[in-house]
Amino acid sequence: MKRILKVIGILIMVVLLGAAVGLSYVSFALPDVGPAPELKVASNPAMVARGQYLANHVAVCIDCHSTRDWSLYSGPPKTGTFGQGGEIFDQNMGFPGKYFAPNITPEGIGHWTDGEIYRAITCGVAKDGRALFSIMPHIAYGKMSMEDATAIVAYIRALQPIKQEVPVSESDFPMNFIINTIPQKANHQPIPAKSDTLKYGEYMITMAACKDCHTRMEKGSYIEGMEYAGNMEFKMPNGVLRSANITPDKATGIGNWSKQAFISRFKMYQDAANIAKVDGKSMNSIMPWTMYAGMTEEDLGAIYSYLQSLKPIQQEVVKFSPH
Repeated sequence: MKRILKVIGILIMVVLLGAAVGLSYVSFALPDVGPAPELKVASNPAMVARGQYLANHVAVCIDCHSTRDWSLYSGPPKTGTFGQGGEIFDQNMGFPGKYFAPNITPEGIGHWTDGEIYRAITCGVAKDGRALFSIMPHIAYGKMSMEDATAIVAYIRALQPIKQEVPVSESDFPMNFIINTIPQKANHQPIPAKSDTLKYGEYMITMAACKDCHTRMEKGSYIEGMEYAGNMEFKMPNGVLRSANITPDKATGIGNWSKQAFISRFKMYQDAANIAKVDGKSMNSIMPWTMYAGMTEEDLGAIYSYLQSLKPIQQEVVKFSPH
């Protein structure tokens, strides 16, 4: 019996030692995406304009890194707050920690190098080596072309400086360990020719990270076979919001939508008259409609064509369940 207990004790010690080594590796060796590159973005007006378009209307970086006006439908960013950060994603919304969108104006990251900004956007690692939580879809951003990534860096550099202190994000256990395993090296893809509508649409929808919100997840991973079928839940102050099924299913998705109907659904929010006032009881949307509304009709049309090429998935979605 003593011999058996001794063997069991040794096994427990080995397991505990292995766990300790594993945690040490995850804590100190990860994330491992390499140092920030020695990158100097040669900014010019055309590059800044491209970056402004992408950061405001496709990748919508400015959506989270500004102050949103939740008294209006879809919480459009308030004028004069672009890039100042402060948007909170916490446990009340179902997140495994308290995450703050940082100040990305020159007042916030003016001391970062271009390479450090690029690495944060495309790999998910901050200047100090911290892993950034993937509420910022850096894995998707890492698939954009190098030209588009550097255009966004150029635009961020050109933002009006705004002085605003933003707290450092914190993860709850065990996300404080898991978060270090998420960042990965950029996997840049070339911008497809616009004439190749499906490839170009896939490129644009990836940068817009539509899959992140329109696909349900379990334990941090997409549910295989349910891509773009919606029903992802978002906790709102007055209820639970769910993302739409945007597969071409005719009964529960957008299979009956024409391309023009799809484009018009976005473009209607370019008109301020269509941005409804909302109260604390009405359904609101976290989708930044007013920002995506600035996407060109050609780009929205390519995204529509790509979505229509996908396998239809039948999934009924109840948009909103009030408390």
